[in-house]
Amino acid sequence: MKVFLTGGRGMVGRAIQAHDRASEHQVLAPKSADLDLTHREAVMAILASEKPDIVIHSAGRVGGIQANMASPAAFLADNLDMGFNVVLAAREAGVPQVLNLGSSCMYPHDAPNPLHEESLGKGELEPTNEGYGLAKVAVARLCAFVSQERAELAYKTLIPCNLYGLNDKFDPKVSHLVPAIIRKVHEAKERGADTVEIWGDGTARREFMFSEDLADGVWAAVDGFECLPGMMNIGLGYDYSINEYYAEAAKVIGWEGNFTHDLSKPTGMKQKLLDVSAQTRFGWTPKTTLQDGIAQTYLHFQDLLKRGDA
Repeated sequence: MKVFLTGGRGMVGRAIQAHDRASEHQVLAPKSADLDLTHREAVMAILASEKPDIVIHSAGRVGGIQANMASPAAFLADNLDMGFNVVLAAREAGVPQVLNLGSSCMYPHDAPNPLHEESLGKGELEPTNEGYGLAKVAVARLCAFVSQERAELAYKTLIPCNLYGLNDKFDPKVSHLVPAIIRKVHEAKERGADTVEIWGDGTARREFMFSEDLADGVWAAVDGFECLPGMMNIGLGYDYSINEYYAEAAKVIGWEGNFTHDLSKPTGMKQKLLDVSAQTRFGWTPKTTLQDGIAQTYLHFQDLLKRGDA
């Protein structure tokens, strides 16, 4: 198939292209310098010209809790613009299939865990990433509406849990939890520091999946698109506490200090665990353990440091 991939330079996009299944298809992944996804006319022109068999929308403005709290308007506007432009351009060009990647941030902050797809849109979002979550909800609903109105078009959404992995962002200003932990613990080891600070009490629980596992799930969804539900969670189905992520990173990195807790800092939702029963019925499961995933990500981070890119 001809596959049009957005966000090809991001962590998820690179993992999708590096997967073995990518070689079985013609994958078009224009760089942001060549295609501004916030420019609707440009997106419409390229999809009308290329006429792909499927669009995988993985592009987005992403960041951790600090970045989301600092720039909620940008996270809402940029992700809304990109998502709407891609979906509407695909509809205009008659692209038969769209696989939109959402986020667990789409779920209400008080939804019962594990988070089931039926909870979407039934409550207020977590304030610390509300802008990003609102955009992802709106784009997913647009996909559903297009499919509802045009029987020949199937636009579906995968809702991944939190992610980490190769080509992640390690800058503390924008990084998510796992790469931020890796950097903090690595720097503590390099300085010979005795302690590393954790925001909050560390008991909040999070589900983080290795990005290469998501890529495998994306290609499984492409191959089995007809059997894929309109919206489906994709994740581990189990989680770890923040303290456990720090402890596992310290073990992998070889740092033997102690952790302290800053109880004045926000920690977000107490738990965000996806219900993966639909994923299980679909027939896919991730394979990478937390230890292996952190180890691979840490090696990548060390390579970035050597090149001066981290």
